[in-house]
Amino acid sequence: MKLKIKVCGMRQAANVAEVANLHPDYLGFIFYSESPRFISDVSAELIKYVPAEIKTTGVFVNEDLEVVKSLIKKHQLKAVQLHGSESVSYCEELNNYNVEVIKAFGIHEKFDFATLESYQPHVAYFLFDTQTAAHGGSGKVFDWRLLQNYHLKKPYFLSGGIDLAHTNEIKQINDERLYAVDVNSKFELEPGLKDVDRLKTFFKELNSLPLAPANSN
Repeated sequence: MKLKIKVCGMRQAANVAEVANLHPDYLGFIFYSESPRFISDVSAELIKYVPAEIKTTGVFVNEDLEVVKSLIKKHQLKAVQLHGSESVSYCEELNNYNVEVIKAFGIHEKFDFATLESYQPHVAYFLFDTQTAAHGGSGKVFDWRLLQNYHLKKPYFLSGGIDLAHTNEIKQINDERLYAVDVNSKFELEPGLKDVDRLKTFFKELNSLPLAPANSN
């Protein structure tokens, strides 16, 4: 199955339009005020103009649940990505709100994948990122071999410092649960402004390489 692509940290109108023309599967907009890619209320108004086939995704960090709901409705978000310590019940409530829930986790050597079991029924996907105090956007890659400790069936997004140099490595990941790759800081001219030419090359290379055989285990 063709890997989905999510481009996160969009902020500027013209740049959003250019990236949307590359036909990513997801476009991410960060509603976390401490992020350098935080989208202002004015800029967020452009989300509704993204082509309908692209899943507009709001990224939140420990935000009040009612605020998230109001922003989903206001900006017609199709997905939410939760990057904080949101509880299982928090995910469950949003999952019942007619939106795709993506729960992010920062991965490190001591990460306990067993903690994901209770989340599994209430999310559409997990997202595995590099563990940082800043809740993502670090530009650092975690050790993908740690995913060998992930034994659930829930598909996931791979995130954390993914760059053009990783395309071959990504395609060699022998895991049918790998649903999408999430790119951000390594494709920027500045925070929130994506390098469209580099993204275009990434899309082309990722989509042209043969997938590794699916792992039946």
